Amino acid sequence: MKRIHPDEFDCIKYPLLNTLEKRRILRVLKDVKKKGDKAVRKWTRRFDGTDTSNLQVPEAAVKKAFSRMDKELLRAMDFAARNILSFAQKQLEMYKSFDWSPLPGLVLGQRIIPLKRVGIYVPGGRYPLFSSLLMGVLPAVAAGVEEVTVCTPPNHDGDIHPAILAAARMAGVKEIFKVGGIQAVAALAYGTESIKRVDMIVGPGNRYVTAAKKYVFGKVGIDFIAGPSEVMIVADRSADAGFIAADLIAQAEHDEYARPILVTDSRELADRVDEEIAGQLSMMQETHVARAALRNNGQTVLVENLKQALDLVNRGAPEHLEIHLKNATSFAGRVRNFGSLFIGKYSAEVLGDYSAGINHILPTGMSARYTGGLSVGHFLKVQTVMRAKKKGFLSAGPPAFKMAEAEGLEGHTRAVALRLNRTRLS
Repeated sequence: MKRIHPDEFDCIKYPLLNTLEKRRILRVLKDVKKKGDKAVRKWTRRFDGTDTSNLQVPEAAVKKAFSRMDKELLRAMDFAARNILSFAQKQLEMYKSFDWSPLPGLVLGQRIIPLKRVGIYVPGGRYPLFSSLLMGVLPAVAAGVEEVTVCTPPNHDGDIHPAILAAARMAGVKEIFKVGGIQAVAALAYGTESIKRVDMIVGPGNRYVTAAKKYVFGKVGIDFIAGPSEVMIVADRSADAGFIAADLIAQAEHDEYARPILVTDSRELADRVDEEIAGQLSMMQETHVARAALRNNGQTVLVENLKQALDLVNRGAPEHLEIHLKNATSFAGRVRNFGSLFIGKYSAEVLGDYSAGINHILPTGMSARYTGGLSVGHFLKVQTVMRAKKKGFLSAGPPAFKMAEAEGLEGHTRAVALRLNRTRLS
């Protein structure tokens, strides 16, 4: 991996869409909005090379896929699903409705209301990302969302990988559609004859899916705008170079834009990690994607000390942050910008990708400075409530009148003054 000075470190994003690509995205969105299922089928033929007369996967196909799944894989998926759901249910405990009276005659409160209908986008691509289905669906289930629908691209035969169908059944999904890409985002946002519009779209996708989500935001909610996947590993000379190399490779094989980063104050460790990467790649069969990401985006940042490393972490706000330090817990207590944090050499990021229970749909491109990853909270609305009696109005009214008057909003002042005058006459 390329070695750089901390001052050279910066965020890497997807290549910008050109004008033609932007026009195509807008054209697909507009077409689906206007023509519904007909447009969805047309663009599915164009982009995925398959005809889909029936967009929805029938329940019989889901049952068949589930029955044919490898039993050991099903047990692994069940283990992961139970952990993901349990963690989301634990998160739910922090969201509480309440009523509170700050002064006599005035009651303030909040209501926690789940969204009614959400859409989960599950990428197809090179591999069936059934884990992303579990990560998207189960927090929505924990939140109490009434209707959860899944869209995922079909293969050239018009089918969905059985592992995705099995995961959907395991998570309790009733609606699965063989639709991917821009047309899936459009269908979820605007609705078609087959696919009812949703309140929110969540889930990872390629840069076209990401751009489409950005364009429909406002019409529907979205989780966040995600870019290439990232891992930053902070390590000192005590770290296990083999573990670090394995985790960097694991991140690099997501796609050619993935960004594996090592931050260390030890040149000796950096050398050992490079050797381990070369050795481990030589023993793998599918390495072209990982090699491209490591070659183009892989970086080893050599810092003078761990304070400099801490500053780099908080500036870089990585999607995944691993800490392989002798005093890992102490360092972890001082970091503030990350999507998910993995403390200690056995806290492999791959556990977060699959089975531990934390969510792997996370902010990238330094957006962890202002947001966290997908959670049960994305599927909840925190709605505020006020109930004022006469005594409470007499306390809060005059300050509101004065503030409205200072802002020059006559209608606001009259809304207060009218009540004050009638209250005094009563």
